[in-house]
Amino acid sequence: MDTGKGYRRPRALSPLREHLRDTFWFAPTAAMVLTFALWTGVSEADAAIIRMLQDRQAYDEVAELIRLVDDAKTVITTVSSAMMTFIGVVFSISLVAVQMASGQSPRVVRIFVRSRITKLTFAVFLATFTLSLLVLTSFDSESDPRLVTSVPFLQCAFTLLMVALSLFLFIAYVNSTLRLMRVGHVVDRITGEALRVVDKMPRGDVGGLPFGPETARIGYSGRGGVLRDVNIARLVRAARRHGVVLRLIPRIGDFVVTGTPLLAVHGGGKAPSRRGLRYTVSVGVERTFHQDLGFGLRQLGDIALRALSPAINDPTTAVQCLDRIVQLLTALVNRPLGAVGHRDGKGEVRLVQNVPDWADLVDLSFSEIRLCAVGSPQVTRRIAAGLDDLLRIAPEARRAPLLRHRALLGQAVTLAVPQPSECAFALEPDRQGIG
Repeated sequence: MDTGKGYRRPRALSPLREHLRDTFWFAPTAAMVLTFALWTGVSEADAAIIRMLQDRQAYDEVAELIRLVDDAKTVITTVSSAMMTFIGVVFSISLVAVQMASGQSPRVVRIFVRSRITKLTFAVFLATFTLSLLVLTSFDSESDPRLVTSVPFLQCAFTLLMVALSLFLFIAYVNSTLRLMRVGHVVDRITGEALRVVDKMPRGDVGGLPFGPETARIGYSGRGGVLRDVNIARLVRAARRHGVVLRLIPRIGDFVVTGTPLLAVHGGGKAPSRRGLRYTVSVGVERTFHQDLGFGLRQLGDIALRALSPAINDPTTAVQCLDRIVQLLTALVNRPLGAVGHRDGKGEVRLVQNVPDWADLVDLSFSEIRLCAVGSPQVTRRIAAGLDDLLRIAPEARRAPLLRHRALLGQAVTLAVPQPSECAFALEPDRQGIG
């Protein structure tokens, strides 16, 4: 058993950070405010340059700057008139593309909204448009080098730099959107996030540790929603102060409402008060990957089920999802599951957090897909190969769920495909389905 040495406690989920990642207004608004601040500074620098040149009576240099910015004014005017139209066309087409891609999985919309490149591109586009309007207000109608007060030379250069950055980000944005329309990229991204959750899991289980009898339960109070995160550090501190062990009853990803049992108290100490447990639970509209071990498998299963529906009929996509499901289960096959313990500074377990056990994860991975795949030999062959691969590496204690699904797959295919030769073909393990 892990004694806690080298253990890094999972970072608490920031509700503000999650809110900003799930919204589309913050980055563009912040970019426009920052643009205004930068434009103010650059315009002051332009005015300082003109004053310095006039003090030195370098009127020829001032006249040269005026000629340069007059040439640039045409470009700035074109940018200001075209940028807003460009933004509208680009993002209208993008929304249509995302709507089409969401036919593969509704999770695509979530990836699009939370994409950093999408928000950065939109923010830079709006910042460039705002900057071009501000720069146009800085042009002086006076052409006499002795009387002019400001020549927006640096402002024009800054605007042209923003235009170049906008073009670069446009290329990156188009590439990102096109990748989003490919189901393989979506599946790969989901798998990567799920593997990061696996890597952050505590490595020690708490099976068999004596926590004492349950002495109290603490219910949830607040708005209903999906349990996205618990602040482990605060719960551990509260349990240590009261000399108890707290056990989280629902799993991350469960829907909770006011009155739902949230924490069980074990030990002889006094139960922490509700006031002492404020800001220890984060509830939201939908699940996130943070601490949610089964969310990645759930999403991959959803994509595979949609691909196997009669309206889509795309078994190859289901095989791609099964590839990644097997990859995730391989990463979990030797890890302690069921319940993990979070320790205080002295190495004592103070918080027990329920996570799906091995049987739950195997059921989540194969049950629904197996029921929908009996008419598709490509998928049944991939399921058989995946189960066989897992059986070769699974410890003895974890073979039972895999053997059960292997037997259920055989029974379902036998009932659906009465011809012995076709049945044998559908149950032959093949990592490519039908390679």
